[in-house]
Amino acid sequence: MRNEVIEFNKSQRKNTIDFRAGDVVKVYRKIKEGEKERIQIFEGMVIAMKGGQSSSPTMTVRKVSNGVGVEIVIAIFSPDIEKIELIKRAKVRRSKLYFIREKAAKALRFKFTDGSGVVPEKSVEDVVEEVVEDSKTDDTKKEFIKSEDIKK
Repeated sequence: MRNEVIEFNKSQRKNTIDFRAGDVVKVYRKIKEGEKERIQIFEGMVIAMKGGQSSSPTMTVRKVSNGVGVEIVIAIFSPDIEKIELIKRAKVRRSKLYFIREKAAKALRFKFTDGSGVVPEKSVEDVVEEVVEDSKTDDTKKEFIKSEDIKK
């Protein structure tokens, strides 16, 4: 009996994208204001997934807006959800990331991938070097090098 219920729940699902804790997602929600309806985008990190095999799984998405943490609990198959888009994926070791509520954004050192599992090859230092090489005039190069010497 239980296997029949699980199979039925799986057959009712709209999309097959597997979200997990650590994913950065964009949630497109339908918002009704009077007679008008619009789509609002909420972009944040998934900190918890609940009800994985049920017919109505939920996920908790968190973002920091103007220094204030905002969380929403989303029923994934709700008719008010237009779509959920995966932006990037972090390598995490836990299924519930409630501990990030107390952490600052800089304290979270997740390794992000683009969702396909490939870690970007360029580091921040590589990108800075490319910017220096691509700068148009020699004056800006000299100014940049001087500011780097001051930091050291």
